[in-house]
Amino acid sequence: MENEVLELIEMLYTMVTEAWGVPLGNEKCIVERDKVLNLLDEIKAQLPAEVAEARRLVNARNEFIGGAKREAEAIRKAAEDRAREMVEEQEIVVAAKTRSNEVLSQAENRTRELYRVANEYVDDALRRTEEAINSALSEVRQSRTNFRAAAGTTAGQSAKPSGTIGYMSADELNET
Repeated sequence: MENEVLELIEMLYTMVTEAWGVPLGNEKCIVERDKVLNLLDEIKAQLPAEVAEARRLVNARNEFIGGAKREAEAIRKAAEDRAREMVEEQEIVVAAKTRSNEVLSQAENRTRELYRVANEYVDDALRRTEEAINSALSEVRQSRTNFRAAAGTTAGQSAKPSGTIGYMSADELNET
């Protein structure tokens, strides 16, 4: 998904960089409105998928943590059950308590480690998603600013005769 959004942004960037410049307009250019709007619509359509992927990752992390907790609880309960069976003999009781504590400690350590790894993974995925979304938003804002600037410079110019490239005023642009 991330690659699709970045490809669309790259296409938009290429379209703007390859656009014809406006005479005496310095950094202004002319782009085909329909193509730009279509690319922006595609980017807009892809961003919810990026957000949905981030939500899916958070849900997967929560399920992963829940499974680890259930596993730790099962190990703990198994250790407790085993310890109760050995209550009759003193040496066995001491050994069972020691082993139970070791198993419980191992389970808790494993749970903490799984939780830490899951959090790091989700945090990294969310960071990458956030960067992609911020990058896309910046590109869209910059393109929109460039488009507005280009549209604003053509307002004072008159239309060229047919057969040449014409410029539309801001009022003409709004009418289309």
